[in-house]
Amino acid sequence: MKRQASLGILFLVVFVDLLGFGMVIPAMPIYAERLGASEAATGWLSTGYSLMQFVFAPIWGRLSDRVGRRPVLLLSIAMTAVAFLLYGVAATFLVLLVSRLFAGAATANIAIAQAYVADVTTPEGRAKGMGMIGAAFGLGFVFGPAVGGVLTDYSLAAPGLAAAALSLLNLVGAWFLLPEPAQHVAAARRRGRFEALFAELRKPGIRKLLVVFFLVTFAFSAMEATYAFLAQRRYGLDPKHVGYVFAYIGVIVVLVQGGLIGPLTRRFGEKRLLIAGSILQALALASLPFASGIPGLLAASAPLAFGSGLTSPSLSSLLSRFSRAEDQGGTLGIGQSASALGRIVGPLSGTLSFSAWLAAPYLGGAALMGLGAAVAATISVPRGGDASASDGAVPG
Repeated sequence: MKRQASLGILFLVVFVDLLGFGMVIPAMPIYAERLGASEAATGWLSTGYSLMQFVFAPIWGRLSDRVGRRPVLLLSIAMTAVAFLLYGVAATFLVLLVSRLFAGAATANIAIAQAYVADVTTPEGRAKGMGMIGAAFGLGFVFGPAVGGVLTDYSLAAPGLAAAALSLLNLVGAWFLLPEPAQHVAAARRRGRFEALFAELRKPGIRKLLVVFFLVTFAFSAMEATYAFLAQRRYGLDPKHVGYVFAYIGVIVVLVQGGLIGPLTRRFGEKRLLIAGSILQALALASLPFASGIPGLLAASAPLAFGSGLTSPSLSSLLSRFSRAEDQGGTLGIGQSASALGRIVGPLSGTLSFSAWLAAPYLGGAALMGLGAAVAATISVPRGGDASASDGAVPG
């Protein structure tokens, strides 16, 4: 019961954090233009955020291996509050950009939350715990943009100020309610050095998982960067209705990660779900530009969302299983770095290829998802590590 209570508190911490993040995203390009930025310059707000996350996620994760999950998570939330406050009071584009760079550097929450889950769950229940984090992530993106859209009726700075207030409340709640996981306290007494983390990364299984992290994030982020354009030009949807479609996708992801991932993992194991999720997304991406009308768009988006809901927690759970207990934070942080790298190059390549042919980022993304599935199929899950005992392979 104590373990479930900790996971419930962690769910709320991640949800509130991502709610604030989602609140500032929709109006951010318009806010930047009002502060004097060109359309091209606004792209640095997202690219800079991902670059900083790429650098700092493994550093924060490794630090949490050394000093504990709770203090690093609290520091990350406090820094996020400062970043949102800077966003809300920005009077120039430079200050706005600094706020996003600082927010990217502060983003330790997801990797540390995943390491926390690894500390308090059994291998068999890990994918379900990772799915809970993914569900909190998804809910934040379902409700955050809607709340942020309402706040922009008052001012474009209002979402940032409200997100800062939410982060402060999140900090207070986590301070009083979230304990340090007992298992990690034991692991912290056996602190390894950075050499131990690099030794982890020499494992073929971890290297392959990082490749899959990069490929699927690359493909998905290229789709995200161009989906609104596709929906408008190919299907005639306005921004308001594009938001509804994104909410529809988000709800499916939340249902999969919040409810289905546990039973599916027990039945099939993370490796099979990772392969199936990547294949589903590949098929969906290939069909999105050629669907028949809005019903076809919604039908093609459903397997994209379902596959994404399978892929993300399965990846994190497998990466956690390959990692030693004392290196969970660092290894999962590097997984977040691989994702951040995909989010850096994915949107840029997606928008460039979309301008040449609207189907290009989707067919290219389908190929990348297929390649990710092929790489995942070559991973040998440690004996006894897969929730599906039928894999039974030696570590690879």
